[in-house]
Amino acid sequence: MTSEITFPGGLKVKVLHNGHEVVADQPVAAGGEDSAPSPFDLFIVSIGACAGFYALKFCRARKIPTEGMSLTMDSEYGPEDKMIRRIDITIRLPQGFPGEYRQAMVKVVESCTVKKHLEKPPKIGVKVAG
Repeated sequence: MTSEITFPGGLKVKVLHNGHEVVADQPVAAGGEDSAPSPFDLFIVSIGACAGFYALKFCRARKIPTEGMSLTMDSEYGPEDKMIRRIDITIRLPQGFPGEYRQAMVKVVESCTVKKHLEKPPKIGVKVAG
């Protein structure tokens, strides 16, 4: 799978991936226009979006209503290097959620593909063409 990255102006970066366009920008404090999430923000929200998808899929497969369900994600950064040390995801289950599925929901969200890739990260190579 190939993604194409281009530079539409300012500090914006545009990625064409699998037929979708994703734009990233930098905050004003970093010289950008804050017109889109930063690349790092996109990385973080991909974890939450993946976890949410798995929770939604679990409920839909069991015909459990999802109205009122939500997830929150809290990140803890290291003081010396500002790297994320921990991410905690909290699932707020909808009213009437069957008690026997509570632990299964945790297991399902823990199986999110993005999370699994972070646990076994790919090697990333960089080269110059041309």
